[in-house]
Amino acid sequence: MMCSRLFIFLLGAVHIYNQVFAADIFTGTMTIESNTTLDTQTILSTLNQPKYLQVNNIIVTILQNVPIADCLIIGPTTNCSCSPGFTWSNEVCYSFQCCHEAPCSGNVSNMPEFCVAKVNVQIYGSITLTQSNWTSNHSSTLQNLLAKINAFQHMKVEPREEKTTEFNASFSVRLNTSKLQDYLKSNFIGNIYIYTSGMVTIVSPNTSVCYESSPVLKCTFDEPTDSSGWTMVSDNQNFTLNSGTVVHLNNSCSTKSDPSCIQVTLVKVTDLWEGIYQCSFTRDIITHFATTQLSVVLLPDEVTMASSPVTVDCLNLKATDTVNISVTATIKQSRENYKVMWSRNGEPQNQVSNPSQMDKLSMYNFTTYISCNKSIDTYVTITFQNPKGQNKTTQLNIPVIYESSAYCGKDYEWPITPNGVTVTNYTCEPGREGYRTRSCIDSAWQDVVSFCVTKELIVVSNQAENFQKGLNATSQMAVKIFEGLLNNSVLPSSSTNNFADVDASIKVLNVMASASTITVLQQEVLPTFINAASNLLSNSWGLVNASVLYNMSSTYIQSVENLVKNIMVNNSTGVNSKNLELQFCSSDDCNMSLSDIGLSINGTNGTLKALAVKNLTDKLNNNYKEMTPNSMLVSVTLNNSKDLSLEIMLDFPNELLYNSTPLCVFWNTIDGNWSDNGCTVNGSDANHTVCICSHLTPFSVLMSKGKIPENSGILDVITNVGLGVSICSLLIFLIIESLVWSAVVKTHLSHFRHTAMVNIAMFLLLADCSFLATTSPKILSDNSCLLFTICKHLFYLGMFCWMLCMSFMLVHQLIFVFSPLRKRVFIIFSSFVGYVCPILIVGSTYAFCKYTKMDYYERNSCWLVYKGLFKGSIYGFLVPVGTVVLTNIFCMMVVILTLVKSAFPDGSMADDKDTAKSILKVVVCLTPVFGITWVIGFAQLILIDKNSLNLAKYSFTILNSFQGLFILLTGLLSEQRVRNELYRVIRGKSRGKSDSMKNLISSRATEK
Repeated sequence: MMCSRLFIFLLGAVHIYNQVFAADIFTGTMTIESNTTLDTQTILSTLNQPKYLQVNNIIVTILQNVPIADCLIIGPTTNCSCSPGFTWSNEVCYSFQCCHEAPCSGNVSNMPEFCVAKVNVQIYGSITLTQSNWTSNHSSTLQNLLAKINAFQHMKVEPREEKTTEFNASFSVRLNTSKLQDYLKSNFIGNIYIYTSGMVTIVSPNTSVCYESSPVLKCTFDEPTDSSGWTMVSDNQNFTLNSGTVVHLNNSCSTKSDPSCIQVTLVKVTDLWEGIYQCSFTRDIITHFATTQLSVVLLPDEVTMASSPVTVDCLNLKATDTVNISVTATIKQSRENYKVMWSRNGEPQNQVSNPSQMDKLSMYNFTTYISCNKSIDTYVTITFQNPKGQNKTTQLNIPVIYESSAYCGKDYEWPITPNGVTVTNYTCEPGREGYRTRSCIDSAWQDVVSFCVTKELIVVSNQAENFQKGLNATSQMAVKIFEGLLNNSVLPSSSTNNFADVDASIKVLNVMASASTITVLQQEVLPTFINAASNLLSNSWGLVNASVLYNMSSTYIQSVENLVKNIMVNNSTGVNSKNLELQFCSSDDCNMSLSDIGLSINGTNGTLKALAVKNLTDKLNNNYKEMTPNSMLVSVTLNNSKDLSLEIMLDFPNELLYNSTPLCVFWNTIDGNWSDNGCTVNGSDANHTVCICSHLTPFSVLMSKGKIPENSGILDVITNVGLGVSICSLLIFLIIESLVWSAVVKTHLSHFRHTAMVNIAMFLLLADCSFLATTSPKILSDNSCLLFTICKHLFYLGMFCWMLCMSFMLVHQLIFVFSPLRKRVFIIFSSFVGYVCPILIVGSTYAFCKYTKMDYYERNSCWLVYKGLFKGSIYGFLVPVGTVVLTNIFCMMVVILTLVKSAFPDGSMADDKDTAKSILKVVVCLTPVFGITWVIGFAQLILIDKNSLNLAKYSFTILNSFQGLFILLTGLLSEQRVRNELYRVIRGKSRGKSDSMKNLISSRATEK
């Protein structure tokens, strides 16, 4: 009888390579067979000598050896048993029915692996039957099925509903999942979901990782699966991990032994990434998962520093004096025990401890002093150090107002501030968070810029940033983000907060556009995205300077275009909203119409996406100053196309300007302006302009009267210089009137004349100031542009109405010689005509435009709208002005005839005659000048000839800009009595000074 004994040992070894602190851990088995009786301990002691082995020139260190199994084979009889901590493998269980820890009589010694180390495997499942209710028989069946599986330990069944039950079971070996799946699917008809733990191998850092380090977590599974993924649980919230700026997923790490693998690298982790990580592998009804904890040694992500006072006032102090300040550094509350140090001007000071806590914030306070010596720096720093020795340092510069420094004085909540400094205020109105800034430039306070946004929008912004990083980066979360953006865009907000909300919303769009290049967004995102983006164009963007407005609008169109391009489309027909219209085309020849714009492109082999955008072109930087952009912009993208060359045709309806010269342009996102490269005008008439372009970008049409101007800068210079001269002339006019008033106003007629002239000058001065304020309409808000349009409309009408008063007064005074116009009647009449009539005309024009839903003003010029013959609000100005000019001409003819035929008998009447002649002179000079100016202005709208149009532009610019000078020359200095009185006043003051000097000299001579 043959007798032999077989021992199986598990060997663990560490391989040290290249003399670095890295190690590969290997396990192996050793089988010892003998026909004599051997003692296990004897074999183990033999394996321990020596501990170092050399295998293929590699030094291997044996760290541990453990007996796995012991088989006694006597003839045909075999009795094998697994050592403690080991159990039968699945191969032994299902081949020899040795599925429990009892000895096995089968001859398993020749199997590659028959005893395996015990592991704790848990399964959690739910079964919902579709054909019957769950009964105790089903529970028994489930118990029996799971008991057939190798290394079954115990099971618990918990029925939940009539048809549904949940269960969990324990096993001490890794399961054969295909057998588990077959058992369940063949015995239960319904929805079955199984989750297992203990089957997946997870490798992760075993200690806390450094702040902004890049840890790697890896999961492997020894069976092929259909899908895999990572989730994270933090603050009791579950987040799905997808590739982003922080999350880098790797699904190609599988090996032959581990066909399923998923690895995640977290780039520059912060406290946001602390939590429990779970990887999962799914195949059919079974999901296998493993979890691990990731801890981060933290540092503050953001440190907000503020001082009290915000600025240091050394105006009345010496250079050797100092001013005490209190500094606060605020961070988000953290479990980390930081070492906090501060310094002044780079010199380390004491540590800061015992921070105060409020609203989940920690505030570190310290006091210091600032020197009034200009040569000494004025900044403080605070440094946070974590247990790993990592530092986070933030610096606060303290503005100082030194003696003789330029500054802005204290203005309510804004402190005295040095010139060129921007101060920050961290208070916002209830329901908003952020800050406000205000700059002191040229010793004058600028407008307050608010970055206080709604708390709801802050939540949306944080969600978008997390989405970009890879946290919950799914289409469902994208829909939620755009829904939040949509809901916030319809909330009422004050004009001071419009900029902050719109700016934050555009940043959200930009973040989502960037994320869409990594995360695939499905078409269910489109409706909420388009509606949210459309609402932003319906809101006022607030009062911002031109560069900020241009950056915002450029970022908006680029973000919207990229999102449209990157969102996947299957069967969507498009989305239409108030300011955006999106259409798709997948055929070879695409012809569509978007907001009355025709689009045609032939020979495409991909998906064409066309987006029409309204109310944006007026916010984009217009580098063609004398051209007006079409109100519509069309963005075209083509996905999945191999066409290297294409030609797109766009048919734009002409707007605003008739008989104009069009220019086909596209928006250059790199340069931030319009360009006509690759775009040509294929045809244009009074109603349409057809453009042909050889590339895909946002397109529009710019319209210009006459030739596309290349010398618009000359007109700008003439306008600015002329308005400056005109304003100065009018101020001189008013000053002279105040000096000579009592001397030249001797009769009622002269009083009427000078009263009318003062009002004409005042109205023209206000009109010129309003005109000057709108020379750069792009930098103005919609409300400001509307206000200045109303002002110009009102003030120019007021000027003409007072000219009408002057003409009526002159006619009455000369015709009704023996019934002179009383002062009270004149004041009532002129006040009505000069003040009330312009207000009624402007008010009725605005109300009519509102009622008929016509535009009252042109956004690109901040002036009234011309849309054709007797169309547009411009006729609310031209008709009254034309009426005044014709009436003045009629009055002028009557006055001339009267003066020729009549004579004034006495001296007092002679004065009136002189006054009448001076009034006539003014009317004769100013009526043609003012009237012709606006006749030329109207001619610009209807002229076709390019040379005539350019002549009209220069003529109107010169005449309109220098009107104040004409008033000074013709209305004041041309009157002999005014010149004499002005000369007398100047000479009198000069003589007074001379007499005073003579008296002083004489008194001194007498004293001697």
